[in-house]
Amino acid sequence: MSIEIQDINKNFGDFVALSHVNLSIPSGKITALLGPSGGGKTTLLRIIAGLEEADTGTVSIEGVDATDMPAQKRNIGFVFQHYAAFKHLTVAKNVAFGLSIRHKPKDEIEQKVKELLELVHLDQFADRLPSQLSGGQRQRMALARALAIEPKVLLLDEPFGALDAKVRKELREWLRRLHEHVHVTTLFVTHDQEEALELADQVIVVNHGRVEQAGSPVELYDEPASRFVMSFLGEVTTLDSHLIRPHDITVHTSPVPGTVAGTIERSMRVGFEVRLSVRPEGAVDDSRNVTVNLTRTFARALGLEDGGQVWLEPEKGATRIPLLEPVAVPESGQELDSAVA
Repeated sequence: MSIEIQDINKNFGDFVALSHVNLSIPSGKITALLGPSGGGKTTLLRIIAGLEEADTGTVSIEGVDATDMPAQKRNIGFVFQHYAAFKHLTVAKNVAFGLSIRHKPKDEIEQKVKELLELVHLDQFADRLPSQLSGGQRQRMALARALAIEPKVLLLDEPFGALDAKVRKELREWLRRLHEHVHVTTLFVTHDQEEALELADQVIVVNHGRVEQAGSPVELYDEPASRFVMSFLGEVTTLDSHLIRPHDITVHTSPVPGTVAGTIERSMRVGFEVRLSVRPEGAVDDSRNVTVNLTRTFARALGLEDGGQVWLEPEKGATRIPLLEPVAVPESGQELDSAVA
């Protein structure tokens, strides 16, 4: 069930939450809305769900204009960050709630709840209250409840944000496997770059209410459209007036033509990785230090030590973006002043 967003605008007083947003969200895929807090991600999600009204623009779901359609008629499942569980109801009754208010037959409800609890691996906890579950289990319950009504679209607002790193990773893997069973069009909000890259088929980067770039995780990581996208979607450093990823820098221990000479100010071991902070030759302080990430094995083979001199260059094919926008070259016969005025 594809979603088409056309020229959506939304202001809260003088604050521009969304500005001229146009998107196509593919059917049956997982799409991530990625960006910093306050960038407009949740506002867009709520407009799609019908929980918020856009100032202008249209929302179409499966070719049907849903712009003025009430939320309850859009057949959308919504999962909030903090579960929004009914504390006095058991897990089974929480999952059954959406079916009950639609007056489905009792035996149909029981069968559907049984199937969903088995799917999310909570069948043994059917009679427990939400307070008796772990955070990860409560989130799985919330997903089962959203899926019970067989929605056209599943919307998730920072679904794993309240959980610790290990549980978040486990739930990402679980949700990816779950999606292979249900194939519902899924859109989730996150500010976690790793979560977006690992889980989504498509990533939409939103900043200051505008779409910076949309594409596959590989496209956005390898071919960022702007400095913001490159900086937000993974670690970056600066080498020779360009943004570059720290793992895309080659380290030499002897001079090589065209490289940047520098001194290792600090090396730090983080698991299998060694992170170098290199001060380029001529730099007056550490604000221009270059970060380089190497495997432990490679760093040992080079014999790198604090205070040692190295020469740095971008690896062949590395993604690089200039720190400064290029100045337009004046056409023949024009004065330079007129070109830059």
